[in-house]
Amino acid sequence: MTATYTFDIFSSLDGFGAAGGDWTGYWGKQGPELLDHRLALYGEEQRMVLGANTYRLFARMLAESTEDSDVRDPWVTRMRNLPMTVVSSTLEGPLDWPDATIAKGDAVDVVGRLKEDSDVPLRSHGSLAMNRALMAAGLVDRVQVTLFPVITGRSGLDPVFQGAADFDLELIEHRTLDDHIQELVYRPTLHA
Repeated sequence: MTATYTFDIFSSLDGFGAAGGDWTGYWGKQGPELLDHRLALYGEEQRMVLGANTYRLFARMLAESTEDSDVRDPWVTRMRNLPMTVVSSTLEGPLDWPDATIAKGDAVDVVGRLKEDSDVPLRSHGSLAMNRALMAAGLVDRVQVTLFPVITGRSGLDPVFQGAADFDLELIEHRTLDDHIQELVYRPTLHA
């Protein structure tokens, strides 16, 4: 059986995964419904799959945070305690993560094998370039976009789908959280 792979991303309305300068974009706009929903999503058994850059970002953010910061929301703590595969040709172990392994090689090959071998669903949060390549290879079963009510036109960083192939999207789930955050879950199909 092939495991389901979900590309999970936070985005501004104009499609950026982060903001720079003196504005954090969507950070701080989360509410109790979003936080409870994220904890439930990550409460399920699954394996995380991250690229090296996203792993480094999470590891640095967690190392620099305090116990009271938003970075250590319960869902992030739960994510950190899930088994994780980091796809990298540059990282060397051991990683500063409780249950993480490094998988060397091309992400398409690594995730293709993981989908065949895993007994649990696979989920990736962020890892934009890796997930765009996995989408083009037909390995992403679900694209889960959490859309925050901000436009980060001047400060936007990391365009989520910049350079991606063309896809038709079938909306399979949607919900509004905290009266202003949209979660949209799609099944992507490469547009021929």
